[in-house]
Amino acid sequence: MPITRHRFHSDWNYTLHPQHPLGATENNSTSDQPPTNRPDRLTRRSLRDPELTGMTRQQLSQLIDTLTPALELQREEVLRGRRGHERLVAPGTGAKAKLTPADRILATVLHLRKLATMNLLGQLFGVTAMTICRASQEVRPLLEAHGQHINASTARFRTPADVTTFFASDHNQSKIKKTS
Repeated sequence: MPITRHRFHSDWNYTLHPQHPLGATENNSTSDQPPTNRPDRLTRRSLRDPELTGMTRQQLSQLIDTLTPALELQREEVLRGRRGHERLVAPGTGAKAKLTPADRILATVLHLRKLATMNLLGQLFGVTAMTICRASQEVRPLLEAHGQHINASTARFRTPADVTTFFASDHNQSKIKKTS
């Protein structure tokens, strides 16, 4: 369904747009257009682009493989602290995390590169800015503990269209300058 999430509490504050039956066509129909808050050609794979992350895909994969077990352990400790005791049911039950560990790490890397605001990263990952903020708060200490330093970028994106335009341009030359 075509949906537009609002900035404040987008989990329950959103607008549903009418969807026309498959056989019906109108001249002014907007059902063929993607929702305004979702970039049409951006995928999680495209967000792993070395130009955005400042590291090769292999380096990013190694970073994710290194941090994921520690991130899962950290999450389990937080949940145990909230419950006040060990699990009574098997892992995997209950509310699911909105972002996978790999997505939390990727979002944190992109945020630390200062490419985009948390609102924009939330739009790119399909979550709220608060979810991105929490992910960053979880992952930053792990990055520091593993000696990973993420350099800031000179590029700044304000809208999903800016990111889409970035990917549509020529990829033969480096577009983002590295800072130290």
